[in-house]
Amino acid sequence: MSLQTSYRFIAPVYDTFMARATASARARSLARLPQQGEASVLLSGVGTGLDFPYLNSRHQYTALDLTAAMLQRSRHKAQHLQMTWARGDSMSLPFANENFDYVVLHLIVAVVPSSERCLAEAARVLKPGGRILIFDKFLHSGERAWLRRGLTPVFAKLATRMDVVFEEVLSTTKNLSVVSDVPVLAGGWFRLIELQKKEA
Repeated sequence: MSLQTSYRFIAPVYDTFMARATASARARSLARLPQQGEASVLLSGVGTGLDFPYLNSRHQYTALDLTAAMLQRSRHKAQHLQMTWARGDSMSLPFANENFDYVVLHLIVAVVPSSERCLAEAARVLKPGGRILIFDKFLHSGERAWLRRGLTPVFAKLATRMDVVFEEVLSTTKNLSVVSDVPVLAGGWFRLIELQKKEA
């Protein structure tokens, strides 16, 4: 089963399981968007729009997801926002280079088959000096986590990977630097990470 097919079935119940559990972390992550001025922000892998209540209405947003069912469920949550919609793959973004001031990657880096391609694409469409906001679950370098690693072959086909080491992913994209890295949920398994694209 492909992830696109899996998430078509997950879409109707996604909010029930994820909204309350992730609300605080989403709010903390998105509070890092500028409070003044206007920025162009890509929400890559936007899902059902659980980020929308925490977005500042001053910015210009683009919401992208691979799954039409997810995008459809997100639309009614964006009435207060300047939002453009796009169906596409976070590993192959349909946007020009250096197009956005911010890219938001919430619970998508560890979902897609290639975390490295997802992060590289986010960096590609980001303007120099722009920032990437990540909220996701990652193993730490050297962490054994035998159960999570063992379950990944099954869960990766249905919903998400559980064996992604962020430091290994970041090492493949050379033009990004870490601004902050904060544990938020499940004893530090989930992290809020802010990256900045280096100036040319």
